[in-house]
Amino acid sequence: QVQLDESGGGLVQAGGSLKLSCAASGRTFRYYFMGWFRQAPGKEREFVAGIRRSSGDTYYANSVEGRFTISKDNDKNTVWLQMNSLKPEDTAVYYCAASSVLTRDSQWFKSWGQGTQVTVSS
Repeated sequence: QVQLDESGGGLVQAGGSLKLSCAASGRTFRYYFMGWFRQAPGKEREFVAGIRRSSGDTYYANSVEGRFTISKDNDKNTVWLQMNSLKPEDTAVYYCAASSVLTRDSQWFKSWGQGTQVTVSS
């Protein structure tokens, strides 16, 4: 089991930036792919970005491509999500998750953090 702990959420004005962190502990060698998801009130949880642990290949949702950047440090067992040019529609609870397969489907992510709130004001 991998334990995940997110931090870095907060309130920011539109056009601003935030950087989320996800610290992993436990059996971190088990995960192959790390992802960030978000869930806004009344909406389904959606894939935001993902990164392969071995190669560092990155994957993004169309809605955040060019604005968000996912990165990692395997030695620190940490994954970050740099969010720039934030929009009010980016407001959501953001979750870090770990999967043993490369996928954007949340059902394949077996370890989840508690979530961190990101609020973007207009």
